[in-house]
Amino acid sequence: MALLCYAGWYHFIPIDRPNCNFKPQIMHIRNIICLSLLFGAFFLACDNPKTASSPDTPPSDIQKRLDKYIKVKLTADVSHLSENQREMVILLIEAAKFMDTIFWQESYGRPGPLLKTIPDAATRRLVQINYGPWDRLDNNTPFLKGIGPKPKGANYYPKDMTKQEFEECPLPDKKSLYTMLRRDGDGNLATIPYHQYFPIPTRLASALLREAAKKAESSAFSYYLNKRAYALDNDDYQSSDFAWLDVKDNLVDIVIGPIETYEDQLFGYKASHEAYVLLKDTSWSKKLERFAKYLPELQSGLPVPEAYKQEKPGTDVELNAYDVLFYAGDCNAGSKTIAINLPNDEEVQLQKGTRRLQLKNVMKYKFDSILIPIAEVLIDPAQRQYIHFDAFFANTMFHEVAHGLGIKKTLDGKGTVRDALKELSSALEEGKADLLGLYMVKQLHDKGELKGDMKSYYTTFIASIFRSIRFGASSAHGKANMIRFNYFRDHGVISFDRDKGYYTIHYDKFAGVMRELSTLILTIQGDGDYARCSRLVSDLGVIKPALQEQLDRLTTKGIPVDIIFEQGADVAGLTQSK
Repeated sequence: MALLCYAGWYHFIPIDRPNCNFKPQIMHIRNIICLSLLFGAFFLACDNPKTASSPDTPPSDIQKRLDKYIKVKLTADVSHLSENQREMVILLIEAAKFMDTIFWQESYGRPGPLLKTIPDAATRRLVQINYGPWDRLDNNTPFLKGIGPKPKGANYYPKDMTKQEFEECPLPDKKSLYTMLRRDGDGNLATIPYHQYFPIPTRLASALLREAAKKAESSAFSYYLNKRAYALDNDDYQSSDFAWLDVKDNLVDIVIGPIETYEDQLFGYKASHEAYVLLKDTSWSKKLERFAKYLPELQSGLPVPEAYKQEKPGTDVELNAYDVLFYAGDCNAGSKTIAINLPNDEEVQLQKGTRRLQLKNVMKYKFDSILIPIAEVLIDPAQRQYIHFDAFFANTMFHEVAHGLGIKKTLDGKGTVRDALKELSSALEEGKADLLGLYMVKQLHDKGELKGDMKSYYTTFIASIFRSIRFGASSAHGKANMIRFNYFRDHGVISFDRDKGYYTIHYDKFAGVMRELSTLILTIQGDGDYARCSRLVSDLGVIKPALQEQLDRLTTKGIPVDIIFEQGADVAGLTQSK
């Protein structure tokens, strides 16, 4: 009865003004999970019509969009986990599901009313994959009738708010990563902290994290889970970021909360909720330990004047490989993340460093089902022999490491690069990480720390550009890949043979052009030069017709653009005893 009353009570919350002070009194973990399931059902599916008809053949356009994805089971070897660890992972997965609930609100709004209007299962599935009616793999093109363009600010800001109005309003926390903007009773802009705007899912998620902490066999991980639970309740994330950097002796891990700012394409200020539930691959992680010590040396060798590399990256750098057991929220929307570099907090990075997590099982899924087929179509046959998973893994790993290189604060002392470059900062940062990651590969290869032929790293790098470009130029990663592709093409690193239908890589030009573009991006960041950054993105961050023609060939051949998951505790094999 209490649960039914709770569900009915929530159904009448004014969703745009969630200022309630609900404090769930939960005495047992079963109650938490039951309440979690009921809340999720009401939020995501209560408006889904049971009597709606589902046509045998969905609309062709919808099916074409669905065909961009290939489904994979998100599994890993969990046989070595203790019963406590298994129970803890199940709790973490339940907590992660609430990041889905919140991200729907940040991206679009409540999904129920939208899903209620859709009669066929295929279209509903596409909406769920994209967390809204805009195709993330097609530059956010709307795929439902009557739906206009996706707001640049997603749902973080009032739809009628202008940039000028935002800039002129005196709210001190308007640029905070953790506030929503809405209008008050007088029509003026007002900020609402995340934990007040999303009171129920954040408190239920934090309760689950606290229960998981009781089962943690690592004291550092238990401490982090409690700190992260506090952060969800109060939007004070920095201390939990520091705590997470001290987590080193655990097999199970979770990244959870508002993290990346890609969804906010108006300013790039607002962080989106997401979660990854992770299982460490200890053998692969051990192989990576030796690379972290080179970070300060690599920073000092960057191809820019001394002023642009004066910041010293934190030395507490950790490289590890993980298998993912569950994705939720922002990281599960559209294209799926394959590596993580966190925390994003610049102060934490400078004081202590970051952790780089390589999501090995998902990388392998993408390499086998997407990258190899792309290379067999678009890469010179004589060069396909150089496409290797170890090179793909290394390029991806050092991309994440390279986020810690360069400069975080502008040289004029006026603030961070992120603030100066606004909505363009993410695209430039991703471009920097791609290039400096390959720069690191080259430097470590020259030292003998990385084995194999550099042609393997270069060729796999180019093939990966084609893979990532297909995510669309609307995303930060898409813009970054297009800038690099167009720059490389214009400077002779790659050339296309129209008669033969493939690209050839000119290895002798690679290192020099890579250095030139790295210098350009690092300089723009250090200068906080928004105008120059805007020109670079508008000139090169676009898919031109000649390239689009080749990308269309990949679609015609049925090569998927990305993956979607069959996932959960059952899929991961966690619901049966050892």
